[in-house]
Amino acid sequence: MKFVIKGLVVASLLITGAMAKESQKEVIKSAEVKVEKTTQDIQIFTSPNADGKITPATIEEAFKKAGFFISANRDMNGPFKKQFKETTFDVYNLFTFFSKEATLTLVKEYPNVGMFSPMSMSIYTKKGDKKISVASLKPEAMAKILKIPADNETLVKVGKMVKEALKSAMPEGKFETIPYTVQNPTGPLVSSYEMEMDPEEWEDEKEGFQMEFEGTLATNGFVMAGFNDLNYDFDESKYEAYDFYDVYSICKLPVIYTVAKVRPEAGAYAPCSLYMYKKKGDNNMHLAFPSVYNWISSMAIDDKDSLEVLNEAQESMDKILTGLIE
Repeated sequence: MKFVIKGLVVASLLITGAMAKESQKEVIKSAEVKVEKTTQDIQIFTSPNADGKITPATIEEAFKKAGFFISANRDMNGPFKKQFKETTFDVYNLFTFFSKEATLTLVKEYPNVGMFSPMSMSIYTKKGDKKISVASLKPEAMAKILKIPADNETLVKVGKMVKEALKSAMPEGKFETIPYTVQNPTGPLVSSYEMEMDPEEWEDEKEGFQMEFEGTLATNGFVMAGFNDLNYDFDESKYEAYDFYDVYSICKLPVIYTVAKVRPEAGAYAPCSLYMYKKKGDNNMHLAFPSVYNWISSMAIDDKDSLEVLNEAQESMDKILTGLIE
């Protein structure tokens, strides 16, 4: 098996020359997009909640009504207390969701949309507070990472859907002013990989790869927080361009626990969505996930503990995937 690792950086790229394969053309098209630098990647919507009537469950219901598919809505306080014997929150949930319709529209032009299918949010109340907050990525931040135009009609629509759902769930809520700006990334914003597959044996190779991958996650301290078979939804909609398109939601508890103490809004990136897909007629499996350099850049992270767990997680996942693909 051939192994190719590619780092997709935040700077705008220009690739020239004709390539025969459709997947290569798509990479070129994505790379030619001019990416504008953002000053804020994360939005935090906060509401008074002295009576405790706004909960992760009521927020989930509002997102369902807005047309989103909910992958998971996990209470992290239990795991925090179990593993670390404490928590700094009265409420801390990691919430994953996406629009199936928007994903289907975007994937036809941008196969890497699986990095945000699902998207992630944190829902939190700090200990003793009488308010509740929801943190999510702005559409412009997703566009920057995906390398698609920030004014993409579908992406803009998703952003409006998120805001409408938040306002429905938290009528008295307002967007906070964030006291920091996006910093220059210290590494590639996307970790991307390819693995050549046998055109006759790809199904067995996929099954073997995923079994090994899932087993290796646990031994390296990662948790598989969710799994979405996007190709099932594509097939249901009569879009049959892929042999498979799977997205894993991956989390490492020490990472979110450590970073959230300083930046509760870190749940905008957790769990991380890692996709793996194979298009029909293409003998390569493509894999990618947003790197931890997004966390560091978007939230201006500079404390030693957070940087340590983030960099360790990045190195660990790189090691897992390169080891499996070689």
